[in-house]
Amino acid sequence: VQEQIIKMQEELKEREIETSAGGGAITVRVNGKQELLAIKISPEVVDPDDIEMLEDLVIAAVNEGIRQSQEMVSTEMAKITGGFNIPGL
Repeated sequence: VQEQIIKMQEELKEREIETSAGGGAITVRVNGKQELLAIKISPEVVDPDDIEMLEDLVIAAVNEGIRQSQEMVSTEMAKITGGFNIPGL
């Protein structure tokens, strides 16, 4: 089982989740290790008078990407462990 988990962790590092916020104004890519790989910001959403909105959209997109990445990891881990929660994994 430990070998399967190590292999799965390596595979998840290569898998990517892409999410967006603000109707696609902000798009982010996150891998299965919850590492942020890319942020794309549509020029139309950049308003120097409303930086706070841009910051909020970036946070929302990143948080959603991380959430989906964690969900992907949990699903893959459950396949290996049969649904048992193994501490430290």
